[in-house]
Amino acid sequence: MTSPRAAAPLLSVLPVVAVVAALALPVTQGAEGGATPADAVSGLLVLWCAVRLLRDRRRPLTRTAAVVLGLPVCGLALAAAGAGDPGEGIAGLGRYLQIFVLVPMAVLLCVRSRSDLRVVAWSFVGLALWQGAVGVHQFATGTGASYAGRDIRAVGTFGAGDVMGMSTVVSFGLVCAVGLALAPATARQRVWAIVSSVLLVLPLAVSFSRGAWIATAVACGIQVVLAGLRRAVVVFAAVAAAGVVLVGGLGIGSSMIQDRISSITQVTDAPDQSVTDRYTMWAAAAGMWRAQPLTGVGLKGFPEHRDGHASLALSAGSDIGGAGTTYQKQSLLSPHNMYLLVLSEQGLIGLLTLAGSWLALAVCGVRGLVRARRESGTGGLDCGLVACGLVAWVLVDFVYADIGGPTTVLTAVCFGLVAWWALADRTATGADPVGAAAVRVPEGAGTR
Repeated sequence: MTSPRAAAPLLSVLPVVAVVAALALPVTQGAEGGATPADAVSGLLVLWCAVRLLRDRRRPLTRTAAVVLGLPVCGLALAAAGAGDPGEGIAGLGRYLQIFVLVPMAVLLCVRSRSDLRVVAWSFVGLALWQGAVGVHQFATGTGASYAGRDIRAVGTFGAGDVMGMSTVVSFGLVCAVGLALAPATARQRVWAIVSSVLLVLPLAVSFSRGAWIATAVACGIQVVLAGLRRAVVVFAAVAAAGVVLVGGLGIGSSMIQDRISSITQVTDAPDQSVTDRYTMWAAAAGMWRAQPLTGVGLKGFPEHRDGHASLALSAGSDIGGAGTTYQKQSLLSPHNMYLLVLSEQGLIGLLTLAGSWLALAVCGVRGLVRARRESGTGGLDCGLVACGLVAWVLVDFVYADIGGPTTVLTAVCFGLVAWWALADRTATGADPVGAAAVRVPEGAGTR
């Protein structure tokens, strides 16, 4: 049994776990925007960290961490000042600061060790299993969101108004499980991580989310390669063999999933309306950027300028229904591409500061993984694989999606975990030394 003294260090990460757990609560149906319980908990997390820093009177971040995480503030402030509606600009500034600056910093400060990071990763897996179970039940019983004329789309507790919510949660959980399985701290961790990975494949499939499929495949592939080339060959061969047996031999995999996959490349050859709308909004975002290349049209400005730059191919909105929601039209208020959204509303300055921060986190994360392999063998590599997988997933998914909805706060937590792995100064807190500013400590006691 873990003694209270041994368990005490884990208490610092419980507020982060509370943010993740808040997303297990049902989301009010029909709610358009507005704060969610997870947003409220994340605000309390930031406030708690601020009070703790004032009490301890210590420098919270390394100089590198402050620069990387604070870099987006410059572009955001400029874009907020240039917003057509000052109120909307301030609201947008607050949201961006929450997701890309404040919550990641708070998570970085709460995570003290690899054990803490594993606790948060397992909370992601637990949330994914819960939402995935709800989604599979929706698919099996025909109580999900509407898709192809049938209420079979798995959306978990997020409802038809946020069809990307469950797929995002399940994807994060799957990426965490794969990272924990590839370089486990214990044999038990490997077993549970593999079991969780297998269980999460089905809900991800029946979410019918093409962007989540692509991002998960890329992120998990990167994790496997980073874990070792020899192991990568074995894993890829096993996955390919399983796919042939399940899909080709046993016929597992509905025709709707196959049609959904094939629609990814159908841009000019009879694409479905969702693909047409996506590319039309991408073109509209590019048009806004060409009109204001340096500063964009201002935060929250995309909906106002959309019709002036979109072609007639854009529909009035997407159809939603099912999962307890009556049929309705949902307005298309963003380009569903984070890079183009930032480019259109914040211009080149905003894109360089935001994307520059993300890229710096990704590069430092990979460097930390290489350093961990060189300095301590395999100890802590699971944490590095989780961090690198999460940032890879987010950066790929941003090609097909942007921030919005209850699960956006999970993206902030992901950036915080990556920031801890890539940028935290372990020597200041006495935590285990993997990543930047590391010192050599024997792997074993006190680090797991």
